[in-house]
Amino acid sequence: MALIILDSCINCDMCEPECPNQAITMGEEIYEIDPDRCTECVGHYDKATCVSVCPIDCIDPDPEHQEDEATLMAKYLILTGKA
Repeated sequence: MALIILDSCINCDMCEPECPNQAITMGEEIYEIDPDRCTECVGHYDKATCVSVCPIDCIDPDPEHQEDEATLMAKYLILTGKA
């Protein structure tokens, strides 16, 4: 499942540089996560680094983009050119 940044985001700039897939960008008001690029760090790390560094816990699973571990790994392989 891709992740989503909630409206409570304070734009602290902690998450964007930590994303290995460049899935996080600044939106009109808060940072946003591109669900097509988000693998929840599968293939890179044991857990999502954006969630780990967020000081206010405003990153949650995106209910509109539910994906299992195999799907996230396939996305990782495509994004990294290993597929």
